[in-house]
Amino acid sequence: MAQLPPDLLEILACPKCKGPLVAEPESLRCDACRLRYRIDDGIPVLLIDEATPLENG
Repeated sequence: MAQLPPDLLEILACPKCKGPLVAEPESLRCDACRLRYRIDDGIPVLLIDEATPLENG
């Protein structure tokens, strides 16, 4: 997966808590909410109902 442009990552926020997101190879992660949002074909899917919880650890 291609990296998201840095200027796009700067303006994206977690839809649940409005906090910052951390880029991962195929997703964006919110450490505050402990949720992961997938990226489909380079497009972040920032839907709370489709987010997956981060594993413990």
